[in-house]
Amino acid sequence: MRDTTGLAYTPDIAAATQPIYERMKRVVPAVEWPFHAPLVHEINRLKRERNAVILAHNYQTPEIFHGVADIVGDSLALAARATETDADVIVLAGVHFMAETAKLLNPAKTVLIPDTGAGCSLAESITAADVRLLRERYPGVPVVAYVNTSADVKAEVDICCTSGNAVEVVESLGAPRVIMLPDEYLAKYVATQTSVEIIAWKGHCEVHERFTGDEIREFRGRFDELIVIAHPECPPDVLEAADFVGSTARMVDFVADRRPPRVLMVTECSMSDNVAAASPETEFVRPCNLCPHMKKITLANILDSLRTLEPQVAIAPGVADRARRSVERMLAVKPR
Repeated sequence: MRDTTGLAYTPDIAAATQPIYERMKRVVPAVEWPFHAPLVHEINRLKRERNAVILAHNYQTPEIFHGVADIVGDSLALAARATETDADVIVLAGVHFMAETAKLLNPAKTVLIPDTGAGCSLAESITAADVRLLRERYPGVPVVAYVNTSADVKAEVDICCTSGNAVEVVESLGAPRVIMLPDEYLAKYVATQTSVEIIAWKGHCEVHERFTGDEIREFRGRFDELIVIAHPECPPDVLEAADFVGSTARMVDFVADRRPPRVLMVTECSMSDNVAAASPETEFVRPCNLCPHMKKITLANILDSLRTLEPQVAIAPGVADRARRSVERMLAVKPR
């Protein structure tokens, strides 16, 4: 059996990759593994040859997340741990703004994004010019940018945040009013958690905005003892219908710590697959909304990136210096 790269699924590769497959066998059918295994084996070999490390977001498919990634997590975890690697090459299995963030924090390293078209509806909802206009409209009001933004936008703001530390970041500024962009729903959620007045932008995640409160209530009617955990990028009626609201990392921790018998994760559905692989005692109900941008990253183009060391992420020095400051300020904020 051969995949499109011409790599053969041999008995040796089957034996070598079997321990890797064991990590994901609950969510990857055995019939699919012969297509993935040669790519996984070659990627892991090339990582050693290139002194490369793969950073993978929770929304990546299990064969990437469990098969080739060295560092996994949400945006905050990837941003923080990107600074800890001694690798010469970083491959970002995620979307473009994440690769830019890795480059900001590792300017001397080669950072690759396997598909430059892996964008983000939030990042595309605001520009650096928009931020400058906001500053003119609200003089003196500090600006917080979600990490789901371009380096150009990060360069125009005071500090960045993720869904996991947004409240702490907002309160760290010591200001009565804060502009928070670009995710309107995250900003509205943060406003319920702090006394700081939040001025929101109207960007939305095209995955999370599709969920509705009615949909959540319908699932509750179909499944007994269902625990609903939701990402704060979801609309307010979804968050009101949920049992727990938290960042990607906190959702993972919720399942690991509480071990609910049945859970609905209101987020990108590959994340449910990745958590389910490590949580055999929990049944996952999947209202599956896939991120079309995350799914542009595949084993095949990760392999191509490692072979060619392309496409590389580059950020203009003037932009990079200012954007790096905003990310570093975020990383310096201590969690509660």
